[in-house]
Amino acid sequence: MSDVITEAVAQLNAKLGSAGFDGSAKFVLTGEGAIIMDADGARSGDDDADVTLTASTDTFKAILDGEQNPTAAFMTGKLTVDGDMGLAMKLAGVLS
Repeated sequence: MSDVITEAVAQLNAKLGSAGFDGSAKFVLTGEGAIIMDADGARSGDDDADVTLTASTDTFKAILDGEQNPTAAFMTGKLTVDGDMGLAMKLAGVLS
């Protein structure tokens, strides 16, 4: 697992707290790997998910750091979403 994925998993788990996530989401970081987030929290993995979000490492890091709004990233093509758009909208609240 890359250092980028390890750091992103830690940041996602910190944002989630003990709540977990209702549904399953996969974050694909181009050139680095994938992260799965569900009721058990975030972890490295490439399992099937209800929604898949794909972005460059820089874009994903900017979203996690609060420097990039996830909705704006989607609207400008920096973030692509495949699957349950309602779940993707819930993720925007978790990531912000």
